[in-house]
Amino acid sequence: MRPDLLGNFALVAGGVLTGVVGWSGHPLAFGLAIAFPALWARSPTRLVAAMVAAAHFLAASRGLPIGAATFFGSGMSAGIALWFAAAASFVAVHTLFWTVRRGWRRPIRYAIVAILMSVPPFGIVGWAHPITAAGALFPGLGWAGLLATFLLLIGMTTRAMPVAASIVMAAFAWSVATHAPARQLSGWVGVDTEFGGAPARSQFANPSVQMETIALVREAAGKGASVVVLPESAAGLWTPTVERLWQAELRGHGVTTLIGGALVDSGGYDNVIVAVSGERSDIIYRERMPVPVSMWRPWTSWISETGGARAHFFDNPVAEIDGVRIAPLICYEQLIVWPILQSMLHRPDVIVATGNGWWTDGTNVFVIQRASAEAWARLFDVPLVMAFNR
Repeated sequence: MRPDLLGNFALVAGGVLTGVVGWSGHPLAFGLAIAFPALWARSPTRLVAAMVAAAHFLAASRGLPIGAATFFGSGMSAGIALWFAAAASFVAVHTLFWTVRRGWRRPIRYAIVAILMSVPPFGIVGWAHPITAAGALFPGLGWAGLLATFLLLIGMTTRAMPVAASIVMAAFAWSVATHAPARQLSGWVGVDTEFGGAPARSQFANPSVQMETIALVREAAGKGASVVVLPESAAGLWTPTVERLWQAELRGHGVTTLIGGALVDSGGYDNVIVAVSGERSDIIYRERMPVPVSMWRPWTSWISETGGARAHFFDNPVAEIDGVRIAPLICYEQLIVWPILQSMLHRPDVIVATGNGWWTDGTNVFVIQRASAEAWARLFDVPLVMAFNR
């Protein structure tokens, strides 16, 4: 094999490695993502840079084809098509801003890429962002750790790459030696559920399932929980009837439940978190970024259709329960960058991460969501409460 072809193959293989290992489902594994900008910067041509970006993103999101096929009840061909479509923005931005010219241009361009992939519109599909490594490298350092990671990512595209890599390895060794799970918040517990898949999606709000869920809340309250977090969609459609049921069943138990539901109107629906107790209920959060295509379908308004979830991009980054400020993250929001960073600007007391992962069996999506939430919680040293449905 010609040396140039071997070198190109090694770069693309490196992209696969950063995606597969980095997004393997452990918070510390994100540290390997720091190597991705170096692979991108050392690509000899724009085509190779595109291949490296595609290899990284597709490897990191490798669970998407199976998950999409399960969610839509379709064949693998549709799942694969969606997988490649999701990668398009990531690959396009990295391809467009790559340059053969050395010096200051590469780091500046990578800085632009990193920012573009963190915020809308490109950040909407900003999976596999190397900045997630901040939680693996600098736990507890918060915004300083985020800035340090950003500078190291840029440094990996320069001639100072060996120095940046040495700093990364030292920081990673320190993080591994001091690794501990994200902190818990006294009295707050997350309760996972195992309600059905696609055939049962419309049944989440039926009386028997609601009573099973309420029993889980009562059990947690009996063990001393004051706030119980339940998964996304645990309440199904949030209606006045469901609201009255929950308030009646929780009355006298001294517990507040944060439960996921859907609030439907003639124009579509909001994916929400509701705080409900025996005395009252309040919608405290409307999801900022629902899953594109499966939930958020903005193009439907162009063809006079309704039914998709609304995206409240920069709304309600925090909510407050009994004097405790929370940073809510529902499902897909755990995989992208701006929702958590926007929330952290408001100095929350706890991160509440929920999801409905019935469609993720056999994929890496579920474990990556949990690992991402834990990585951000460790970076900012904020307690974390998680609740997922499988």
